Amino acid sequence: MADAPPVTLRTRKFITNRLLARRQFVVDVLHPGRPNVSKVDLAEKLAGIYKADKARVVTFGLKTHFGGGRSTGFALIYDDEASQKKFEPRYRLIRFRGTKKIKGSEATKKK
Repeated sequence: MADAPPVTLRTRKFITNRLLARRQFVVDVLHPGRPNVSKVDLAEKLAGIYKADKARVVTFGLKTHFGGGRSTGFALIYDDEASQKKFEPRYRLIRFRGTKKIKGSEATKKK
């Protein structure tokens, strides 16, 4: 990725949600000359900007604009691991953190 064109991040609609122990915002990604930017790279850059742990940054809902070069999505930065496990949907925990998926019927999962 050393020879890839630069990526610019802009955040807007920034909200600090104390009830859910997180910061949430819309992220605009400018990536001219690139088809898209991976969520892992975005998490690393956002963690550096907001001085947070990379594992606490969750990005989702990224849509590339027509014509390319620009994407828009949503990002959350949790304060600690406990609040992330408590408030983040299970499917996103499985997707980003490698949490084990519970197999079986719905009745089995609820127990």
